[in-house]
Amino acid sequence: MTTQTELATFGGGCFWCIDAAFRQVKGVVQVLSGYAGGEIVAPTYQQICTGQTGHAEVVQIEFDPTVVTFDTLLAMFFVLHDATQLNRQGNDIGTQYRSVIFYHSDQQQQSIQEKIAALQPTLSAPIVTELSPAPVFYSAEQYHQDYYNANPNQGYCSIMIAPKIAKFSAIFTNYLIE
Repeated sequence: MTTQTELATFGGGCFWCIDAAFRQVKGVVQVLSGYAGGEIVAPTYQQICTGQTGHAEVVQIEFDPTVVTFDTLLAMFFVLHDATQLNRQGNDIGTQYRSVIFYHSDQQQQSIQEKIAALQPTLSAPIVTELSPAPVFYSAEQYHQDYYNANPNQGYCSIMIAPKIAKFSAIFTNYLIE
């Protein structure tokens, strides 16, 4: 990471969905799928799948704040998943799929709290997104990185991810790499 970039770490269901969307955003330098928030050091995907590690599937985004702000990334995150579903996103069920934001600064924490306060009145259920200081991030296995672009015709990708990407792209057109 260079001195000009910052980090954002989001979890909102399967990391493939979040990863695919943020790779399209201008100012995003790198997106890594991985695990954070649990007790096991250097967990594997097989361990995460048990739901017993305490880790969430997350993406860690390195971004240039002069091109895209944390607040914009935050708005994108809340479009990409349902922040009112506790420990699940659709058919992905378990604490590893929880809605979580691991903040990297006091400013990020404040921005998250303000965004949730503004968003909550527009929703019919409480926002259950967990807010925590950024813990150690463990990069997922290589085959999870940029999974959607490597496997666009895989069933989960075409049924679950493609519609999210289409919605995301329609809303955030001005922020996407051309």
